[in-house]
Formats: sequence, structure tokens, C-alpha cells
Amino acid sequence: MPGEAPAPGYAPPPTSGAGYTPPPTSGSGYPPPAGGYPPPGGGYQAPGAYQAPGGGPAPIGYANNDEKTWALVSHFGGAAGMLVVFGVGGFIAPLIALLAKGNTSPTVRAHAVAALNFQMLWSIIGLVGYALSCVGIGFIIFPIVAIIGIIFGIIAGIKANEGQLYRYPLSINMIK
Repeated sequence: MPGEAPAPGYAPPPTSGAGYTPPPTSGSGYPPPAGGYPPPGGGYQAPGAYQAPGGGPAPIGYANNDEKTWALVSHFGGAAGMLVVFGVGGFIAPLIALLAKGNTSPTVRAHAVAALNFQMLWSIIGLVGYALSCVGIGFIIFPIVAIIGIIFGIIAGIKANEGQLYRYPLSINMIK
């Protein structure tokens, strides 16, 4: 109420000039330093730039974008080849990846060889199923081979995208 004493710990409102009073500037960090935002020594990075925790480069063991792309071509291309060529063309994309980048990148070579060994084995089994389709049992083998090649090719491609080498099950090492 007007004329009464303010409550203890309460500062009366300023009487001189009505309006906004700016906060104090000494020691509070406000306003921001002359450089503005982001604060010096920290802040934002360029959009799309990868920075590992701690500010260092990307972790060792991760492939660069080109190597990762070729690893994905070998795995996903093998799965697509099994789908498009009905169980017998899955080895084409890993073979292309091996021939294109296998000599220059050990990462691409490892992924392409793993995919090539798996897809070649299952392409051979698919050809046997195709040949046995005259007897009738090939109509059972043929789609199963295509489904196995597609499923494991997709799983391997997902692992390759994470930077891991996938060991295909049900595979033999024909190419080293």
C-alpha cells in the first residue's frame, strides 16, 4: 500500500524514470563478448562436418566416404543382383567393386571379397536350382536361394554402413 514500509528483503521499485533498466555488465557475462556468439573456444561446427567426441578426427577404422560407398555397392549390389537376376546374378556387383577399388583400398577389398564369396556360392546353388526346375524341385530351391542372398546382403550392407566387416554365414572362401 502507498505510504507503508516495504516488506523486508524487498527493494522498492525505482522512482526516477519509469521503464526498463538494463542488467549490470560487470562480471555477469552479459552482454556477450565483442566476438558475439558462438563463444570463443567452443561452439558450432560446419553443417555436415563430422567431429569425434573430444574434437579429434574421425575414429580410426572408419572408412572414408568413397570406401564406404564401394563397400555398400558390393553388399547391396549383391542383394539387388539376387533379386533382379532371380538368384544367379548376385556376384556381379561385388566383382565390379573388387576390380574397381580392390587394389587401392584394403577396406573395399575385404568387403567385396566377403560379398563375392557368399554371392558366388549362392549363385551356383541358384544355377543348380534353375537346372533342376525341369524336375520340379528347382522351383523350391530357386526362390529360397534368392531370399537368402537378399536378406544377408542387406544385413551385410547395414553393418558396412556402420563401419563393420560382416562375416556371412553359410559361405565358403573361394577368393582370398
